[in-house]
Amino acid sequence: MTEIYRGKRLAVERREYVLPNGKRVEKVSVHPGNAVAMLPFFGDGSCCLIRQFRFVVGTYILEAPAGTLEPGEDPLEAARRELIEETGFDAETFIPRGWIYTTPGFSDEVIFLYEARGLFPSSIHEKDEDEVIETVRVRTGDLPAMVRDGRISDAKTISLVCRCMGQER
Repeated sequence: MTEIYRGKRLAVERREYVLPNGKRVEKVSVHPGNAVAMLPFFGDGSCCLIRQFRFVVGTYILEAPAGTLEPGEDPLEAARRELIEETGFDAETFIPRGWIYTTPGFSDEVIFLYEARGLFPSSIHEKDEDEVIETVRVRTGDLPAMVRDGRISDAKTISLVCRCMGQER
């Protein structure tokens, strides 16, 4: 293994892998650490998404609140922390909705998914200074159409819509 880069949030390495068929290949792998994402629902049939500027793609993205796990942090605790930081809301209930690999072709990142219910304003709301975020209230019934027509193009948010819609409330 050769470490190419190590930063605060991620590491990049080149290493040799042995495939199940016995073939040896050299690949570059990115290890960003794991994350959480949640689809927060208000009691009136709407949900809270965020509109966030993503510098890598150079535009705003409509997405579910999310964030990186701190080392040793419990995913549920991280979900609550990130929901408060990004939206100003806390939730009475967090329902686990599984997890996803983000880009398994080159990264081992896992995002733990939650449905957040019973939103209420938090007394703590400290946004990260490197984030440009605004909250957007969306009718829950509009989410599938927003995924289909591309207004929601973020993979973690699409996964959350699929995992949360149609579940018993």
